[in-house]
Order: sequence, then C-alpha cells, then structure tokens
Amino acid sequence: APNVSLTVSPGSRQVLTKLIENGALATFVQAGARILECTCGPCIGMGQSPKTDGVSLRTFNRNFYGRSGTLSAGVYLVSPETAAASAVAGVFTDPSTVDYSDAIPAEPSYVDDSMICLPSDDPESVEIIRGPNIKPLPENTPLASSIEKKAVIKLPDNITTDHIAPAGAEVLPYRSNIEKLSTFVFRNNKEGFADVCQANDGGFIVAGENYGQGSSREHAAMAPMYLGIKAVMAKSFARIHKANLINFGIIPLTFGNPADYDDIDEMDVLAIEDTTQAATGKVSVKNVTKGTEYVMDCDITDDDFVLLQHGGALNFIKNSQPLN
Repeated sequence: APNVSLTVSPGSRQVLTKLIENGALATFVQAGARILECTCGPCIGMGQSPKTDGVSLRTFNRNFYGRSGTLSAGVYLVSPETAAASAVAGVFTDPSTVDYSDAIPAEPSYVDDSMICLPSDDPESVEIIRGPNIKPLPENTPLASSIEKKAVIKLPDNITTDHIAPAGAEVLPYRSNIEKLSTFVFRNNKEGFADVCQANDGGFIVAGENYGQGSSREHAAMAPMYLGIKAVMAKSFARIHKANLINFGIIPLTFGNPADYDDIDEMDVLAIEDTTQAATGKVSVKNVTKGTEYVMDCDITDDDFVLLQHGGALNFIKNSQPLN
C-alpha cells in the first residue's frame, strides 16, 4: 500500500540466502520493501524507527515504551502473516481473510558459519583487536564478608531491562563499551544515576514487583555491576534477570515482608553484616539510617552462592582449574 513503509529483517545470513534462492527477496524489493541487515535491528530500536505519532506493526517480541526508537509511536506486535497482509492492504488485516499460499520452500543447502571463530588450541596467543569504542568486559570483585552501601535508587513495580539499560540508537553503539553504557543506566528514572553511584562507591537498588522483566539483555546486570551495585532488594524478580544478576555477582534479595519496601527511602544507608547468610536463604539487612532491620529471602542454589562468592561467573571460570 502506498501509505505503508515496509522493511524486512532477515533472521540470519542463512535466511537471507533462502530468500535469494527462492526468489522472495526480489518480490519484497519490487514491492517497495527495504531490506535490513541480519541483526537485532528494529527489535532493539535501531533501524525503521516509526514517524512521530506513527503506528507500527512489528513481528518482534517486545514493544516496551520507546523500544522502537520513537517515544510517541504506537507499536503493535503481530504475526508475520498479519504484517504481510496489513502491508498490502494498508490497514490492520486479518490474514485468514486473504487468499495466499503458505507453502514453505526448501531450506538452503548449506550452513553458514563463516563468521564464527573456532576455538584456538592456544587461546593466550590470540590477539583481540579492539577499536576505541570496544572495551574489555569489566570484572567484579569477590563478595565481601559484609557490605554497607546507600540505597542509590528506589523503583516501582515492573521495571524492565529497558529501564535499566535503555535501548535506542543513542545508546546501542556503546553495547561493547560498558564504561560508556553505564552512564545511561536508569536515565529515564533518575537523572545522573551513574554519577550518584560513583560519588557513593556503588550502592544497593530497591525495587517493587517483577524487577527486571523484559528482554534478557546481560547489560542490565553488567552495567549496574560496573557502577558498584552489590545487591538488588525487590519484592520479586523476573527469572532471567535474576539469573543474570547472579552471573555478574549481584545478590538478589526479596523482601520477606513486602511492607518493608515502604520503610526504605532513597539514600538510606543499608548494611548486610554477614553476606554468607545468602547461602541459608535468609539475609538480615539493617537500615542504619532509620535504625530498623529487615529479613530478606535469598532464593538461590548452592552453585549460585559459589558464583556470588567469586564475584560472578566470569571470575569463577577464570579461578577454576581446567577440567580433565
């Protein structure tokens, strides 16, 4: 339809080859579609940002506020069939009302792994070439026996990984530069959050229900770790983000009494006097500022606690003896 801007985002080089082999790519191009790179692309807010106040149909799995790259856009998640039918009609269209063939062409006759580097027998001899915007992965410190930090931010329910580590064209060029990426953490929730962390030698995050929901991006745990966040105290966690916190050496604590959340204010000084309690499933947290104390749940496995003790999975792997 002439009023529609259409892009096609192939999922891989193999998919792109399949489109070339069966002629579908020519059909898309002749229909007026733009062909994007085989990358995350519009799913993470880069490429095909809708116009201001525009309506966009996307066959991706997320449509959080601002994820498309345009804050005022209305983004709707649909099936590929719905997107195709709607692109032709110019309005939302039920594909079951359209007469079309859904025959699936044969898969390409090869596997394209040309961009995968095979492991070296001598990994220490491999030179990693990094440009000025690519920095080594930051490493955490081992878990201290006690931690006293400020609650550097207090957040409501349903904080997504987009809130923690935002997407969008301004931010995403720094995904391989955690030092720079960390300056954007919580920028839509608390201006200058990174500066607050730097001024206070890190801190704790306090949050409501379902903290860390959304896409599974490791950056939402990696960047806070770089900023010195040592624990997140929430009413509940999204499963994958909780695992990412552990992998980067950040203790996930859940309020045993959800009402304790209300007792904590931003910049209260909180103290975990014995971090080994995390292995028992119950951790005492003192609010030094208010003179109160909370019992928090730490629902982790024995293996999780080992990772936390090392300061995350990367430290654990580096410190472990090679397997025979």
